[in-house]
Amino acid sequence: MALLHFLMERDTMTYRSKFLQNDTYNANSIHNRNVISEFSTMALPDPCRNAFEHFMSKFELPAMIDNTSVNYVRYNGDYYISCETNFMNKMDIETLEKTEKVGWSKFIAVNGATADPHYDLDGTAYNMGNSYGPHDSCYNVIRVPPEMVDLGDTTHGAHVICSSPSAKRVTYSYFYYHSFGDDKNYIIFREQPLKMNLWKIITSKIRGQSISDGINGEPRSNTFYVVDKHTGQVEYFEDVPFVAFHINAFEEQGCVIIDLCCQDNGRSQKFKLQNLRKAGERLDQVYNSVARSFPRRFVLPLYVNLNAPEGENLRPLSYSSASAVKQPDGKIWCSYENLHPENLEEEGGIEFPQINYGQLSGKKYHFFYGCGFRHLVGDSLIKVDVVNKTLKVWREDGFYPLEHVFVPVPGTNEEDGGVILSVVITPNQNKSNFLLVLDAKNFEELGQPEVPVQMPYRFHGTFVNI
Repeated sequence: MALLHFLMERDTMTYRSKFLQNDTYNANSIHNRNVISEFSTMALPDPCRNAFEHFMSKFELPAMIDNTSVNYVRYNGDYYISCETNFMNKMDIETLEKTEKVGWSKFIAVNGATADPHYDLDGTAYNMGNSYGPHDSCYNVIRVPPEMVDLGDTTHGAHVICSSPSAKRVTYSYFYYHSFGDDKNYIIFREQPLKMNLWKIITSKIRGQSISDGINGEPRSNTFYVVDKHTGQVEYFEDVPFVAFHINAFEEQGCVIIDLCCQDNGRSQKFKLQNLRKAGERLDQVYNSVARSFPRRFVLPLYVNLNAPEGENLRPLSYSSASAVKQPDGKIWCSYENLHPENLEEEGGIEFPQINYGQLSGKKYHFFYGCGFRHLVGDSLIKVDVVNKTLKVWREDGFYPLEHVFVPVPGTNEEDGGVILSVVITPNQNKSNFLLVLDAKNFEELGQPEVPVQMPYRFHGTFVNI
């Protein structure tokens, strides 16, 4: 993983980058080849082994990777680089040096956790982790206190506040989820129609396939889980299958409102390296086969009367067309409301949603920001008004903005009072990459400080006021 670091002081910006010095990177560097298989990249065979040794090596368990290549996260006031395995790498955010490798299973009984935790105002962090076994698979809600109790332990005090078995009762498998929703009282997440088959993943080396080949589409109804953060009680709701990434969640009129960016066909394996290396019409064919993502709203009633009539909307909100209808089997079937105008389709949909998190996470909100995808990688930044369903768009031909962050203006109460920061890259050797600064209110440029070096494509990031 390449780490990018921008430091802004008054009228000066400095840039540095560094490869994360994890065990996987160091092992591959020493041998000058991939010796540890990752998500879609298989380890190359050892040329020094004979035929028998090659055969026997297929029965070795795959190593647990620590190439935490997804996101910066914060626990107990410290920063980590995280992915969706059991490991995180603690970082010095100024020097980009790794200081410690941390495993979740040292503290709690989970086999992995998401790279997108949520935070309360006091710094308490919440995350979701998986555990699986021969009888069932469970989704676990993790709480990490805001301060370390013991300076010798990194995430000391982390504990599971709720462990819920999969509604589909699967063994040695679980259904993938990348992120989840959070408000002051509830954790909300949903099983995606992507089944992680652990037997296939564990035996991938024997079968000569990558870890990603152990993921299968499950085109059937999916389940929302609404977990009470105080009691651990779980409520279930059904909906149509789609892949989703969370925008925000909040409570109103006895309901949890959950907004997501949704893809109706999330089984895509189109982002493999052999596809990204294509050009012209062949690359267009790959892009046209990828599902688009659009923002939708679901309304989940918290208090359902057992005698509620079947076939009627249980808790309609006056300002939303989303519905929750009781079925003959007692399940609650949810239908969504679109949160976008039709012209979002012209922008290729939207992904990487961000809000004014510090002010409005878990609260009713008006705006979110995302990347438009008229190409396989994002080529625009978009501000979405979810109340009036309008858009503001920034785009510059030949440039590709990476996932952005919202930085509020100190002291303001305005929801969009701040700036959008995004690293923008270009394949054009005659032009420079730059850090884009947009006024979040009107989406006008405030600056484009250039970085005249090659920069890698990256996903999540964070802003730290130091």
